[in-house]
Amino acid sequence: MNRTEFIIATAIVLFVAFCMGWFANWLVHRFIRVAGADVGELERMAQELHEAEETRDQAITYLQQREAELMNQLSQTEAELAATMEGLREARYEAEQMRVHLERISGRAVG
Repeated sequence: MNRTEFIIATAIVLFVAFCMGWFANWLVHRFIRVAGADVGELERMAQELHEAEETRDQAITYLQQREAELMNQLSQTEAELAATMEGLREARYEAEQMRVHLERISGRAVG
């Protein structure tokens, strides 16, 4: 191998090494940039998740309060219904007693 061939072979090897280094540098920067973008995306998603959890907690609290109100209203309505049914029973009993009493009176008047 003479001197010219040696210089050309060395130049080709150095050029290939330069290209490989440049490609490796480009690849590393691309991955770092993507990783940085991913971190930003993850931070945004974490913030949105946190906000969604707060909204969920508020909705659960509201539903629990609403359920307590409705249960209270239901128990009041059931108590009113029971009192009304008792009053109706008493009114029916009194009406039956009055009917029996009127039948006795009308039976004495006729007989």
